[in-house]
Amino acid sequence: MDLSRRNFIKTACLCSIFPASAIKSSFGAAERPKADRPPNILFILTDDQGYGDIGRHGHPLLKTPNIDRLYDESVRFDNFYVSPCCAPTRAALLTGMHEFKNGVTHTIEPREHLNKDAVTLQELLKKRGYATGHFGKWHLGNSPGYFAHERGFDVSVRPCGVHTSSNFDAGIIRNGKQEDSKGFREDVLFDEAINFIEDNKDKPFFCYLATFSPHTPLVAPEKFIKPYKGKTRDDIAVFLGMIANIDWNVGRIMSKLDQLGLDDNTIVMFMNDNGQTVGLDLYNADMRGCKCTIWHGGSRAMSFWRWKGVWKPRTEDALTAHLDVLPTLTELSGAEIPAGTRKRLDGYSLVELLESKDGDFPRDRKLYEHVARWPNGMADSHKYAMAAVRQGNYLYVRSRPCDNPECTPKVMGNQCHTLRLVEKGATAATYTRDNAQFHWGVTPGDGWALYDTKKDPGCMNDISKKHPVLVKQLKADYDKWWDTVRPAMINEE
Repeated sequence: MDLSRRNFIKTACLCSIFPASAIKSSFGAAERPKADRPPNILFILTDDQGYGDIGRHGHPLLKTPNIDRLYDESVRFDNFYVSPCCAPTRAALLTGMHEFKNGVTHTIEPREHLNKDAVTLQELLKKRGYATGHFGKWHLGNSPGYFAHERGFDVSVRPCGVHTSSNFDAGIIRNGKQEDSKGFREDVLFDEAINFIEDNKDKPFFCYLATFSPHTPLVAPEKFIKPYKGKTRDDIAVFLGMIANIDWNVGRIMSKLDQLGLDDNTIVMFMNDNGQTVGLDLYNADMRGCKCTIWHGGSRAMSFWRWKGVWKPRTEDALTAHLDVLPTLTELSGAEIPAGTRKRLDGYSLVELLESKDGDFPRDRKLYEHVARWPNGMADSHKYAMAAVRQGNYLYVRSRPCDNPECTPKVMGNQCHTLRLVEKGATAATYTRDNAQFHWGVTPGDGWALYDTKKDPGCMNDISKKHPVLVKQLKADYDKWWDTVRPAMINEE
């Protein structure tokens, strides 16, 4: 059977496969419990937290006891990738399609606008009978017709003034209407999510909690920053304090699930939306690259999936991605995917991987990556600028600027300009004061290189000459993929 579509065959019978008690399966985890309703879903997505920014991933300073506990109780997809920056990641994970297919190629309007024809996860879950709530960052359209509460969420709560330092008592916007709020922004968002869970405890719910922390501006309650002051740069200390605050809030919401008796029938997911940012010079889990680069550290993400008593905690190394969220959660919930949408999906269901380390999954899958963020109207000249293909542990990558003379430093957030400076010897760049040659490195010659990121997370040993057949195939695959997605970039003109 075509593994990419296996999940859809099962949806017709999912309504009856959640029993009240669980039995142990042959691999040591419990079977999915049968019950009168599908599992609740709590999905926590953080903004600009790097893969290495938790205790369990070896951070030398940061303490994250609650996220570490979640790590210990989860299936951990350790070869998991998102997009190199935030709006593209959100578009891909909520649709199961590469962001380019949804018209999202930037983080600024209108190129952050999620195609109105896109079918979203929350819409599918809502049709399945779920209460749907969004709390925090949306970043897929800030104009009529594109807001979260117009795209399948029953309730959407976002803070006011998120791009200023006014992150205390700043107010919230609930389904388009402003209200007062008291306290730190993230605390308010978690309060709102907890209230949503309490209000919907007697029906299945999908709670999508997308934090703004630890994205700049760097602000957090002082008690969370204090443990890191004097141990690292001041800006990094605040950054770590913002993550420590997230960790505290994760503990709060997990405790609430337990108090409400929802723990056993709630899937809890925790991910970050792109690579490392402010803390790059302190720790990046030995990886090369950061947010907005095409290197390994630009898109590798943590991905923890917890279903207490059902999935056996372990680490899984199969190549997985944000694209797999929608196919997986629709299978687990029994939500029906329209046939037309089904054909366009790029993601795969992870259900059999969640249930068994030997579960069916396309181990030869390919992921196509691109930093995008090119100047308006310049997509074609950036086809090969900051592009990559992943297969297994291989990263076939081209980290070079474009050759378009109109792509100038005046363009906001122009990564091509940064790469040109690095190619000339610059040591400082976005997110790093001293290590631009490493994290923003430019691939030599024609620009394409091949790395085994399992053996070489720093991407220092180009092995392309040892694998000429693989390189030729990956290059051809990339060209074919680009030609497929280019017409879908509807916000480019």
